[in-house]
Amino acid sequence: MPALDPNPQNGQKKMLLVFGSFLVIFVIIGVIASIAAP
Repeated sequence: MPALDPNPQNGQKKMLLVFGSFLVIFVIIGVIASIAAP
C-alpha cells in the first residue's frame, strides 16, 4: 500500500526507536527495583 507507506524505512526506524526506548526504560526500572530492594 504505497498510500499508507510512502517511506517504509523511516517508519521502521521510528518503530525500532520506540521499541528500543521501551526496552531501555524496562531495564532501568529493573535496575532501580533491584537496588531499592532490601
